[in-house]
Amino acid sequence: MDFFQNQEALTTVGWTLRAVTAFLFLVIVAKVMGQRTISQLRLLDFVMALVIGNIIAHPLSDPRLGLKGSIVTTSVLVILYLGGILMTLKWPGFRKWMNHQPITLIRDGVILYTGLKKARISIDVLLEELREEKIEDVTKVALAIWEADGKLSVFLDPKYQPLTPSSSTETGVFSLPKIIIKERKINFKELARIHKDEQWLISQLKHCQTDVKNVLLATYDGKGNLKFFLYK
Repeated sequence: MDFFQNQEALTTVGWTLRAVTAFLFLVIVAKVMGQRTISQLRLLDFVMALVIGNIIAHPLSDPRLGLKGSIVTTSVLVILYLGGILMTLKWPGFRKWMNHQPITLIRDGVILYTGLKKARISIDVLLEELREEKIEDVTKVALAIWEADGKLSVFLDPKYQPLTPSSSTETGVFSLPKIIIKERKINFKELARIHKDEQWLISQLKHCQTDVKNVLLATYDGKGNLKFFLYK
């Protein structure tokens, strides 16, 4: 195909096809390389930063290249980027495919090797991340999660957390709130984990004069508190 050949032979359509091909190829490459590669950047942001930097640099450094190709290619990529953002907001399935799900690396002071393999990071990297959080002992960690942007979220066991006026009256183990409803969809797995069913959830919502279709997010914490946020 023409758009795989040298730049001087390309038409506007050729430049457009080349931009689309490069964009899709880099999305796949970035996903294969894993979260560590795109640390602190979402997948689409990483791809855009990588591609546009190279596109703009070439015509500025090579006098034989005109700006037409760069302008067309950049315009197409911006449209693809905005389209991708819109799709992640509208379709949860596409968002799940594009953005890595959070990966649990430590739970109750135990390192989960399967989580390390899934996140594609070594034990050395994990320990380095913990040191940056001023944590010297893994057993003090109640929960450590590798987020989609390549950051490590760490939650200490309550007995190792700094003492505050409010925490001095609280006891118990750390528990991350469960997501029961997200974007009008009930998470039946989480309901089962807290030993509740759909009828219980619906009755709780009825007490607040609302229903599932109005709920943006609903969480259930370790103290039995159901909190929900409505579409506004």
